[in-house]
Amino acid sequence: MAQAFRDEAERDAFLAEPRLAILISNRDRQAPIGVPVWFEWDGEQVLMFSAKGVAKIRRIEQDPRAMVLVTNHVGEDEAWVSFEGEMEILPEEDAWPLAERLARRYWDVEAKEDTLAAWEAAKDSFVLLRMKPVRIRTGH
Repeated sequence: MAQAFRDEAERDAFLAEPRLAILISNRDRQAPIGVPVWFEWDGEQVLMFSAKGVAKIRRIEQDPRAMVLVTNHVGEDEAWVSFEGEMEILPEEDAWPLAERLARRYWDVEAKEDTLAAWEAAKDSFVLLRMKPVRIRTGH
């Protein structure tokens, strides 16, 4: 399969746009499951946040192996990036700055001020998810 991007800079520009990713994690004796998530790629790691204790967090606690798949927008040329590795669950104090940053990236924050304020008031209910990928694949 041909590479979708000429180089890492082009790949990183693709990932810098607000795109949904699919976090794919393993379920005990069942098919893997994917859920849409906001993400941030800093060139070395994929960062996400989540509420504590939800199903995706329980799955990652049981089996940290995961994949994060990011695809093109409808109407764009087909392209994708997948990250494979183990997901780390980090403390809530690390999650709020990312949650706020991603909310500003993905939302019209003025329209969601109440939601963002509620998140900030409950910021200890979030965790940070981090993957330092062992494999990155791209395609089109």
